[in-house]
Amino acid sequence: MRAKPSLSWRFSSPNLPPERQAISDPRCRAIAARRVNFGRRRSILADTPAEQDERLETLYSYDILDTEAEADFDDIVELASNICETPVSLISLVDEKRQWFKARVGFEPHETALDQSVCSHAILDEGYTEIADMGADPRTSDNPLYVGDPRVKFYAGANLVAPNGQPIGTLCVLDTKPRTLNDFQRQALQTLSRHVMMQLELRKKIRIEAALRAEMDHRVKNSFQTIASLLRMATRKVQDPDAKDVLALVERRFGAVASLHSELMGQGGRSKVQTTSYLEQLNKLLAASAPDHVTIFCAAEPGELQAVQASALGMIVSEFVANSIKHAFVGDRAGEIKISLRRQEGAEGWLLECRDNGCGHAGAVSGADSTGLGRMLMATAAEQLNGRLTTDFSPEGALLRVCFRD
Repeated sequence: MRAKPSLSWRFSSPNLPPERQAISDPRCRAIAARRVNFGRRRSILADTPAEQDERLETLYSYDILDTEAEADFDDIVELASNICETPVSLISLVDEKRQWFKARVGFEPHETALDQSVCSHAILDEGYTEIADMGADPRTSDNPLYVGDPRVKFYAGANLVAPNGQPIGTLCVLDTKPRTLNDFQRQALQTLSRHVMMQLELRKKIRIEAALRAEMDHRVKNSFQTIASLLRMATRKVQDPDAKDVLALVERRFGAVASLHSELMGQGGRSKVQTTSYLEQLNKLLAASAPDHVTIFCAAEPGELQAVQASALGMIVSEFVANSIKHAFVGDRAGEIKISLRRQEGAEGWLLECRDNGCGHAGAVSGADSTGLGRMLMATAAEQLNGRLTTDFSPEGALLRVCFRD
């Protein structure tokens, strides 16, 4: 395989030979009428595509113009150049007044004006364009790439066609001698052009999904804030102790759900959450509502939980903390609440431990409310985990354990 030198484009303007000055073919005369100035010479400008507005809108929807180089696209032009044995390969995107190169091999400029563009002609054809000798084709005989130095004489391009049928550019190869590609090279160039579009489509979908997630996250958080405010207002107005306990329980449950939502969004909308970051989120939520004389610690070994597991775990932790604050640290008694989540030794599962160093919980998991709802919710949450809940209470403090499998 011959070496592929990097070409330096100087665009000199030699005189045209006499046989190229007389244009008798009707198609050539029509093309000549569309020429634009290029120094002392004239360069043929391609027709404007029939659906130019839709085509440009499609191109801009990929948000790819003037972006940094990316290895995925650089690899494609390198492969195209090697397969076609050409010194130049480009991913060329045809804008309104320029062509811009997302990736390039053997070509220095990042973009050129359309009067230097062969790709702007190629996108007018169906699928694939090959010009064996640019000097013999009326579309390119006066192109600066051909009349300049070094003189490019060969062009082959496979259109980059979006799903809506609009061509936004080409994957093209160029050479400094007249030639043709064989069937395998043509097929490879067209296959690689489709791969370019797959990459563009993937990036577009990822960008759209990220924007939708951000909008959803914003709206959900606003809703959470509104509901939390309403709960606090209702709690202040209610006088009945049982009703206050129920509202406080709902607020804790709601806070655990909000924490889970934040963690899920941080994981890009996946159905699993990271144990360490989730416990950190939960710790911040619980610490914000704890009195100054009670300190809360949460720690977890690295791992993943299903969203439903994380929700149940959050409920158990929230209720234990509320229970401790209400019953174990009465008055201004100072103390600590420690939450840990770690792998069980010799088993494929987790061990959740919640403990405090308070004065005890009256010997039972009574919950933080007088209605027994907290106790019922913790039991239900343990069932959702398919886990086993045990408790141990003493004057030195309370300990709750839940063992559950992945």
